Amino acid sequence: MNFLPFAMSYFRPAIDAMTGYVPGEQPKSGVKIIKLNTNENPYPPSPKAIAALQNIDADSLRRYPDPFAREFCQAVSEVLDVPADWVIVGNGSDDVLNILVRACAEGSDRKVAYPMPTYVLYRTLAAMQPAAVVEVPYDQNFQLPIDELIAANAAITFIASPNSPSGHIVPLDDLRKLARQVSGIVAIDEAYVDFAEYSALPLVQEFDNVIVLRTLSKGYSLAGLRLGFGVANPNLLSGLFKVKDSYNIDAIAIAMGTASMRDQAYKNANAEKVKISRTKLSQDLKDLGFIVLESQGNFLLVTPPQNNLEGNAEALYLKLKETGILVRYFNQAGLADKLRITVGTDEQNLTLINAIKN
Repeated sequence: MNFLPFAMSYFRPAIDAMTGYVPGEQPKSGVKIIKLNTNENPYPPSPKAIAALQNIDADSLRRYPDPFAREFCQAVSEVLDVPADWVIVGNGSDDVLNILVRACAEGSDRKVAYPMPTYVLYRTLAAMQPAAVVEVPYDQNFQLPIDELIAANAAITFIASPNSPSGHIVPLDDLRKLARQVSGIVAIDEAYVDFAEYSALPLVQEFDNVIVLRTLSKGYSLAGLRLGFGVANPNLLSGLFKVKDSYNIDAIAIAMGTASMRDQAYKNANAEKVKISRTKLSQDLKDLGFIVLESQGNFLLVTPPQNNLEGNAEALYLKLKETGILVRYFNQAGLADKLRITVGTDEQNLTLINAIKN
């Protein structure tokens, strides 16, 4: 057996130096648990998507899939009223984020910028490249720090709207001002837009440096499928297609994603149920003394009351885990006293509230 000499590594220095992204905890198969930690939709996928899965043509699995997922792009075009050639499809929206960083960011001359706290995968992808990062803190009211982001002079500025873990949505005028004044790309991550009041999608028609990213993981209940997409001017997409994996979307994802995208009535009905449950869960937590931020996502960012386990959010997270309920605890600056709680079904939410009371 060969051993590496002391202090030698197989990896690039950037990989040795970085911290990998840590996804939310996934319970073992067969373990009964209420999972409110990774913002999955509590309702099943569209019956039309399940029918598409059951009717998969075996020959489509023998052959390579369409590298551009054009059938799915056409469904996006019809639903969102954008040209089909303005769409790039990825293995989840995380794949499109990765494509953006690989194509556009590098070193200290082509930085990545974003406000914090937000989706920490942005930091991980930049570290992998590697590319320098500018992290600009949100204020206590989560106002977009426009001037600081413009001053960062970044190749890519990521804005999650609605943002996780805060749940707030960024005003379109703020995004418009940012896009107008930066020289690089503004990537607006709309993973949770199906639960929000509005979308920034119109900005892709106004600015050729704006890309809006969507996923089918949240609103469409297809987190296990891995399918997402970006919408942007073809001039922006042209460079992204150069670094996209040849066949990054499989035939099953294309078929199920197309069926789901065309079943907007089902998706919208489930999203409405989540929003109604979000309002009730928020009030129930406030009644228990929690501070709850207003959310436009399918989750809530909450601060436990001081008389609850001495205000220790981590302790409450662990206590809930003992009872079979998973919520998300972030051990990082500005979030260590908070929990992010996915909105479940009304039954799941009630079980959570009763567990906290006990």
